Amino acid sequence: MAEHIHSPLDDPSPGRGPLLRNPFRGDAFGRAAEGFARMMGTPAFLVGMTLFCAVWLTWNSLAPESAQFDPRALNFTLLTLILSLQASYAAPLLLLAQNRQDDRDRVQVEQDRQSNERNHATTDFITREIASLRLALNDVATRDFVRSELRDLVEELEEPPTRDVETLRALLREEVEAALDRRTTDATTPSSKEQNSQ
Repeated sequence: MAEHIHSPLDDPSPGRGPLLRNPFRGDAFGRAAEGFARMMGTPAFLVGMTLFCAVWLTWNSLAPESAQFDPRALNFTLLTLILSLQASYAAPLLLLAQNRQDDRDRVQVEQDRQSNERNHATTDFITREIASLRLALNDVATRDFVRSELRDLVEELEEPPTRDVETLRALLREEVEAALDRRTTDATTPSSKEQNSQ
């Protein structure tokens, strides 16, 4: 069957599709098989089938022979044929529905695996980032460290000076006198240029 070629958007008269659709093309047949399999697995189907067989057997057993269409004398041959035909069609349809479910499960498992891989990669990335942040924070002064250093400085500033004013003045005098002595010594000794000229 030739595939339908879509006309361009600027074509004022788009081509018409086929009047009858192929039921085996695409996913329609598989969906119908799954619907049939779901319907066969319901309690309503079992109850309906049981009632159908009960009415069939009752009618062909108790009705007058002229009204029986599947007589008991022939061991309900028509009913046996109908049930065999139903079973012969039901088994492949159920297998088809099971195969489609297996395909869906396989796709779902693959999607779950890919999602787990992405989640694992994201978790690894976040773990590495947290580790690098911890390493970087080892070199950064924390709030508690800064507070303790400031506290120590405040305590040092609040402590009374260990040396009194007189001691500091005496030290200052000694330093000034030593500096003056060095200066006078430098001024009294002749420079090396003057010695060379003499």
